Amino acid sequence: MLISNAFAQAAPAAAQDPMSTFTGLLPMILMFVVLWFLMIRPQMKRAKEHKALLEGLQKNDEVLTQSGIVGKVVAIGDGYVTVEVAANTQVVFQKQAIGAVLPKGTLKSI
Repeated sequence: MLISNAFAQAAPAAAQDPMSTFTGLLPMILMFVVLWFLMIRPQMKRAKEHKALLEGLQKNDEVLTQSGIVGKVVAIGDGYVTVEVAANTQVVFQKQAIGAVLPKGTLKSI
């Protein structure tokens, strides 16, 4: 045939040096540390701030939802918030949909 057989050869047994094992794991450890500081930690910080924002939400606060709707909080439930977006127009949102609490008087300036 055109292709000759290939046979596996046993590699010489190398003595396991503890330092070489650590050196082999070092790049993976460094990648995890970089991933932690660049992605995981900032996301956890943002989630903590958002949770504090939702817990501090009160009636008559002016809010901006994540969909871009601006209104005044009329009622707060366990998982839902009723927001008045215009005179006699109320919309019910999940609490997680509230993106930011605006300074007082923002609705009048819009």
